[in-house]
Amino acid sequence: MQTQKKVLVGIAIVAVLGLGAWLSITQRRDQGIQVSTEVIGRHDLVEIVTASGNIRARRTVDISSDVSARVAELLIDEGDDVRRGQTLLRLDPTQYQASAARSRASLAQAQAQRAQQEANLIRAQRDLDRLLSLRARDSLLVSRQQIDDTRTTLDVTASTLESAEHGVAQAQAAVAESDDQLSKTIFSSPIDGKVTRLNVEEGETVIIGTMNNPGSLVLTISDLSVIEVVVQVDETDVSLISLGDSASIRIDAFPNRTFVGVVTEIGNSAINPPSQQSGGQQAAIDFEVVLTLQQGDALLRPDLSATADIVVETRKRALGVPIIAMTVREDSTAARTEGDSRDEIAEVEGVFLVHGDRVEFTAVEIGIAGQEYFEVLAGLSEGDTVVAGPYQRIRQLINGDQIVATDESPTAN
Repeated sequence: MQTQKKVLVGIAIVAVLGLGAWLSITQRRDQGIQVSTEVIGRHDLVEIVTASGNIRARRTVDISSDVSARVAELLIDEGDDVRRGQTLLRLDPTQYQASAARSRASLAQAQAQRAQQEANLIRAQRDLDRLLSLRARDSLLVSRQQIDDTRTTLDVTASTLESAEHGVAQAQAAVAESDDQLSKTIFSSPIDGKVTRLNVEEGETVIIGTMNNPGSLVLTISDLSVIEVVVQVDETDVSLISLGDSASIRIDAFPNRTFVGVVTEIGNSAINPPSQQSGGQQAAIDFEVVLTLQQGDALLRPDLSATADIVVETRKRALGVPIIAMTVREDSTAARTEGDSRDEIAEVEGVFLVHGDRVEFTAVEIGIAGQEYFEVLAGLSEGDTVVAGPYQRIRQLINGDQIVATDESPTAN
């Protein structure tokens, strides 16, 4: 019994509150809803896409080691400017010098064996010629068997010489390989640039990469003469961006400066495509956009954080409606085909036009979006007055509502 009383009391409280809210809204409509208004005018509109990313040099070379050895001599420091061909560091060459010496000794041995086989071939050829000469003078002096045996010996010697020549070629390749390995103990700069990363110290041992080990990244050289900003743009905005679009770039390390850039690359595929995503929830689809910075005097470093405002469209003296003034209402003019049983209600974008102290919803076709205004393509004329706020009251307005304008903005020139 007590529980039923509590339920009845709760229902009564809800009813009273609902009635109070309805009476408040009704009373406010009778007295006029206080709103701000604005006269439709012309504005310079700029539509931008904002994206964040990092700075990088256009050309960066990561230098890894092709041989395993101890760093014997380090000739540069991180941050140093280097020239193409400049020696950066040397590894301990002892092991590879020994390998080169061993390869040269093997080559000398193979060459000696080839010379020996060449001599054997000359002797075998001479023996065959002598037997043939004797048989030509007297067939009884030399038998056919002797000539056949000598021919066979000549053929075997020729094949042995060919094998020896291949042995020389193999030894020469081994020498070239050992010399190449020895040359890789000296690191030279492949480009002009700055040492932006140095991962080794003198005395450390660098290792080569394997299938399961990427190996030692020794250092990184970046050509900082051309700086790029790489940003991630959402799939809904990337179609708005074109090559050559200008951008205003803010770099966290230089809070009081703005840099200028141009879009030079737009990714054709997502950074993290759906086919490579794991888990049940699909992550956001972003595309990589590259902007090239104009040269300046700022000392920029790779990996600095940056935010770019990319200008995708501009309109000079375009008719503009405040963004806050736009709302949606049911489209009473939307016709349905016979037998259409859809539950969805068509909606249309528009604003509330002010006629005296009353408002009327009017559909508006909009173009680009600026910072504060939408471009008006159809539905409004210059000089029209629209309800421009507060947004919560715009959402509650209906056709014919009485309003009280609290602040009317002058026409923009």
